[in-house]
Amino acid sequence: MIKTYFFLVGAVLFEVCGTMLLPVTKNFTKILPTSALAIFYLTAFYLLTFVVNKLPIAIVYATWSGLGIFTIAILGYIFFKQTLSWQSILGLFLIVAGITLVNIYSGKSV
Repeated sequence: MIKTYFFLVGAVLFEVCGTMLLPVTKNFTKILPTSALAIFYLTAFYLLTFVVNKLPIAIVYATWSGLGIFTIAILGYIFFKQTLSWQSILGLFLIVAGITLVNIYSGKSV
């Protein structure tokens, strides 16, 4: 099961790398960043195919998108000097708390 979560984290990281390249592609006019973006996204989806066979797709997608949002927001602040209000920061941490709860209790019945 731990291997599944490694694949999920890998998918998140590849998706984040691809998303961080979006501004660099200049509307897909720069061939090298655009090619790298495509490779990162394809790799992310490839890794997700292994994860959805082991975990419920709702849990996978919530985790993948939530961690992606959190990571992109932090990296956008660092690399692109985008601002984050305290409300945004609080929301990001609530996303992480939600992802944690969903994953902890995803195997338990109500």
